[in-house]
Amino acid sequence: MNRKYRKTIIAGNWKMNMTASEVKPFMEELKSGMPKTKTCETVLCVPAPLIPSMVKASRDMRVSVGAQDVSKHEKGAYTGEASADMLKDLGTKYCIVGHSERRQYHSEDDMLINAKVKMLLQKGVIPIICVGESLEQREMGLTMDLITYQVKAALYGVDDADLHRCVVAYEPIWAIGTGKTATAEQAEEVCESIRAIVRRMYGARPARALSILYGGSMNAKNCAELLAMPDIDGGLIGGASLKPQDFATIICATDME
Repeated sequence: MNRKYRKTIIAGNWKMNMTASEVKPFMEELKSGMPKTKTCETVLCVPAPLIPSMVKASRDMRVSVGAQDVSKHEKGAYTGEASADMLKDLGTKYCIVGHSERRQYHSEDDMLINAKVKMLLQKGVIPIICVGESLEQREMGLTMDLITYQVKAALYGVDDADLHRCVVAYEPIWAIGTGKTATAEQAEEVCESIRAIVRRMYGARPARALSILYGGSMNAKNCAELLAMPDIDGGLIGGASLKPQDFATIICATDME
């Protein structure tokens, strides 16, 4: 982390878990383990039906609410979709785009992800842009080529003035929900490369200010080592974000300076 130049963010991704009735008890338990002072921006990205309950439950806490997906369309005959305006109106501050599960199970490509990024920025919601490689791609030596393409595609057409409202999350697909975690050095190598890609696109100062998260099975045990890396500015947390005390431990780990 480098808090001098950029924001530290710990974002939980509940995926398709929990119900609205479980939100308040979870937040009450989380509150008991939160640090007394604000050490990072804490975000919980929840399924769309849970957003109103999360907004209400987090009102007296230092927690921002995030969504897990958004439509590329502003409005219209798109049954089952949720627009950026809808998310914003509910009180959503962040939204995940390009998660590997959306890419895999819903065939989302990089052009669609780019359209979603630009729609969120237009409506004032911060996109958390996910990029990452499979185990096969890593073993073939394609990690950096793939990451470069994904970052460039996601940010295509994003103005310099809007870059500071973006967050990038590196999520090696082989380390999501598998119990495997990239070593701190492996994660740092890719996050550092992401910053270098953005530097070439936008210049040194915007790249230095970009928050880059690690999203591959960060948990209460390994978070301190990962967060100590200079180019890892936080985490996109899956399973551990469903456990209030574990999630609180990761949040507290950002207070290392």
